[in-house]
Amino acid sequence: MQARINNPVMSIPGALDGIRGFAMSARTTGVPEETTALSELRVSQINGCSVCADMHSRELDLLGCSSERLHTLAAWREAPYFSDEERAALALAEAGTRLADRPEAVSDGVWEEAARHYSEEQLGGLVVTIAAINAFNRLNAITRQPTGPWVAQFVEQGMAART
Repeated sequence: MQARINNPVMSIPGALDGIRGFAMSARTTGVPEETTALSELRVSQINGCSVCADMHSRELDLLGCSSERLHTLAAWREAPYFSDEERAALALAEAGTRLADRPEAVSDGVWEEAARHYSEEQLGGLVVTIAAINAFNRLNAITRQPTGPWVAQFVEQGMAART
């Protein structure tokens, strides 16, 4: 695959800093890092974004996520490897990604289950995470950005910035 154009966030001044800052703001809300990365990977799987799927699977590997969890994330509802809290976050991530798939984009049931496990600040963090990864996915998918070994440096930089 070849990119249609250079990624707009790399060529428009301030775009990368803006979207990265928005995404990183969610990391301060107390949602576990692994839950955030699982949500980002699941959204990226749904949207078919190879760059983000590659990036967040590498991130999860560095966070110590088990191979069972990584390999079964697409089927998380049927896999025994996810906590109730993670399942609530994943359900919210899927609903927030597939907004047009049902009359009530994010059902009260999905929201209430997430609210049972997360504080209002954490819910805000999950919503920002879902919005940000969808934006990244759309930038990459629309312009057909291919993944590659270069993704590793961004994962390492991101992990270093968190410590």
